[in-house]
Amino acid sequence: MSPAAAHGADLPPAVVVLQRAVDARSRPLAELRRDLHAHPELAWHEGRTTDVVARCLDIDGLTVKRLDSSGLVAEVGPEDGPVVALRADLDALPVPDTTSDPWRSTIEGVAHACGHDLHTAALAGAGLALADLHRAGLLDRRVRLLFQPAEEVMPGGAQILIAAGAMQGVERIFALHCDPTLDIGQVGLRTGPLTGASDALTVTLSGRGGHTSRPHLTEDLTFALGVLVTQLPSALSRRLDPRAGASLVWGMVNAGDALNVIPARGRLGGTLRMLDATAWHDAEHLVRHLIGDLLAPYGVSATIDYVRGVPPVVNHPEATEELGQAVTDTLGPTALVPTRQSLGGEDFAWYLENVPGAMGRLGTRAPGGPTFELHQGSLRIDDRATVVAAKVLAVAAATAGASGLAIG
Repeated sequence: MSPAAAHGADLPPAVVVLQRAVDARSRPLAELRRDLHAHPELAWHEGRTTDVVARCLDIDGLTVKRLDSSGLVAEVGPEDGPVVALRADLDALPVPDTTSDPWRSTIEGVAHACGHDLHTAALAGAGLALADLHRAGLLDRRVRLLFQPAEEVMPGGAQILIAAGAMQGVERIFALHCDPTLDIGQVGLRTGPLTGASDALTVTLSGRGGHTSRPHLTEDLTFALGVLVTQLPSALSRRLDPRAGASLVWGMVNAGDALNVIPARGRLGGTLRMLDATAWHDAEHLVRHLIGDLLAPYGVSATIDYVRGVPPVVNHPEATEELGQAVTDTLGPTALVPTRQSLGGEDFAWYLENVPGAMGRLGTRAPGGPTFELHQGSLRIDDRATVVAAKVLAVAAATAGASGLAIG
């Protein structure tokens, strides 16, 4: 990647126009992000969020098409030429907002604890800037903006957009995801796997209950649950290649209401994540087989709900190069930093199954400030990160392939 000063005179005219267009909207973008943060909506229920974004994009040069449920697809640019897509996710999480910000969530028990409010506001800002570029006659490709519902559930909204034809004709796709371990003005990027595969597992057990003084007359369902909790992760670790990086972690265990009663029904659930796509394809069959073997001595019945979630996000080499160039053009040569593959799941992976693309990790930590955790109600994001993300996304969409790497 050839380094360039963030606002150097050698930058292409399109980059300069886009940066100025986003800067001119920095305050409205901050207000949009705060409004979305104050009114979070859970997966598949992002109706207000969709309305707000649609109104924001109601300007000359942008066409907007709403999905049947929630979410929308907008387009800007000439009808012919390559199509580049940008994606943001709309949904919030079922966690309480524990911040004291004036724009804290007004919805009890729901918060934008993963930064999707920033993703959405930044993509809207990028779309408005690209519309300015189009009116100036400097946008030589069609840019499709994907405002996707339901990223936080399995299966997620990416497959709904794909089925609706949102990826038809697309030759590149880019996205950014908040990373509170990086400072504002930094973007983490890597070629190849960026996230892990993620599946959801729920096991419901049923059996003959009874008095805790007579466990031999029951099927001791609670004990059987304990066997699964402790031994299934261990068994998987001996049946999967260690290089797959598999991790089964339970998030929910429920059984019984009284100390002296062995219940007749119990339930546990968690996520199975791994770094390797090949192992992921074989995981469900192995999990079902192992659960049957582990429960066989106890006589309980098991109903297994295994939801295949997402494969790993795998950044394409050329698309990664293009996104990296957009970062250095926008923020300067020191803004681009290496990052590691994580076990977090991201349904952006589905878009990359057939189309080259890349996702970067957007720094949201105020320099010298605290490091927050994603999926926690205490997450706080500096509004400057929204402006950074809007610029990088807009520049990536407008310049992909300009460095001699052919699109398509």
